[in-house]
Amino acid sequence: MCGIAGRVNTDPARPINRARLEAMTTAVAHRGPDADGFYVGAGVGLGHRRLSILDLATGDQPLSNEDGRFWVVFNGEIFNFADTRAELETAGHHFRTNTDTEVIVHAHEEWGDAAVERFRGMFAYALWETGRAGCCSSAIAWASSRSTTRPRVTRSSSDPKSSRFSRIPMCRAIGAQRP
Repeated sequence: MCGIAGRVNTDPARPINRARLEAMTTAVAHRGPDADGFYVGAGVGLGHRRLSILDLATGDQPLSNEDGRFWVVFNGEIFNFADTRAELETAGHHFRTNTDTEVIVHAHEEWGDAAVERFRGMFAYALWETGRAGCCSSAIAWASSRSTTRPRVTRSSSDPKSSRFSRIPMCRAIGAQRP
């Protein structure tokens, strides 16, 4: 199992507090003792704790597509990732890793939000898309399989322009209150 966490500000000019993001992932270090990783961009921060199972050499997260438009943190397993990867390669996508994680970013490039419907497995992920095609805004998507406990998404009453996603221990690590 891995651990994922993040924060999104609706005002991209408002920076993400990396120390808080690191505290959120540290709270679940037992879920991913092998590595940690972070992506911090304009108004978004993604954190990951890794338990290395697939592609030990190049499977660190957060992971992006080739041009950095899509960033993902992922926990779980996509059982049909090899078939989905083959379909994406036929469509012209190029892969740098052998992980099911990379399938997520390329599937979202190819099929948009419908990508999650193609995945079979037990998983949860957060996907950040910078500069959506045809406009200048960005978007975040949270997804999970039907059999997975969903990540907790919280919005602070003192800070209505931001939200966090994580499991309860991560929320407690940064002093979040129960809704």
